[in-house]
Amino acid sequence: MKIKKAIIPAAGLGTRVLPASKAVPKEMLNIVDKPAIQYIVEEAVAAGIEDILIITNRGKGVIEDHFDHAYELEDKLKDNPSKKDIYEEVKAVANLANVYFIRQKVTKGLGHAVLCAKSFIGNEPFAVLYGDDVIITEPGQQTVTSQLCDAYEKYGCGTVGVNEVPRKDVSKYCSLDVSDIEGEDRIMRCHRIIEKPTEEQIMSCYSILGRVILPPETFELLEHYLTKIEDGQELFLTDAMNHLAGEGKLTAVDFIGNRYDMGNKLGIMKANCEVALSHPEIGADFKAYIKELAAKL
Repeated sequence: MKIKKAIIPAAGLGTRVLPASKAVPKEMLNIVDKPAIQYIVEEAVAAGIEDILIITNRGKGVIEDHFDHAYELEDKLKDNPSKKDIYEEVKAVANLANVYFIRQKVTKGLGHAVLCAKSFIGNEPFAVLYGDDVIITEPGQQTVTSQLCDAYEKYGCGTVGVNEVPRKDVSKYCSLDVSDIEGEDRIMRCHRIIEKPTEEQIMSCYSILGRVILPPETFELLEHYLTKIEDGQELFLTDAMNHLAGEGKLTAVDFIGNRYDMGNKLGIMKANCEVALSHPEIGADFKAYIKELAAKL
């Protein structure tokens, strides 16, 4: 079955990038001239996804506004011949896909955010693109979501996007027990996942980094694990994925792409610098500036 629906959890408070995220959702922080979440939506659309549900919470209505038409702005741009290109670009944002919104009314973790999308997804496989993670591929290269969709269609089971991270950083993410699949270069079997492992628990330096595709049975698993947590605890999406892994229903794709953590100050700066260097409008001037700046360091 083709993947046609996606969830983008964007309900986090953005505490790691305060005070910038006090009034502006971190998902709306820009990378050069587009908010981070637009890159994520565009990635999903490039993979053939048609319906996208963004999970938000209080104070994030500006995300909805961004993916809606701004008629007064569009009218002004339309009447200005010198603004034709930007007019088309602004108008296109509202037509990227069928974008829907729902609020996560209580903060209970990523698993709970995904569970909020149960009625939206129905009995279909779906992609989850984490709202903190912008992953950019080279022109002409498949997006990461496309890479995962191919793996799902080939093996018919859930798949997670992974890269190897420095061992010292594995404890921030998760560790996977994986094995090679004969004839595959970047797709592996995933047997077990440990969330935020201790040094002794690390099975490999492969960690899930912001992209997964899951079968509809994931919701039943999340509902089961929801009954096991106490008030104030988080529901981990990893628990459901680890269950699938234990049943032989999960693969891992060592994806090709440059990931930027937009919930991290350094990640935001890296994203802006690297995207600016290849930007068609300012790339050459910015590259010259970087060289000039570097010479002074």
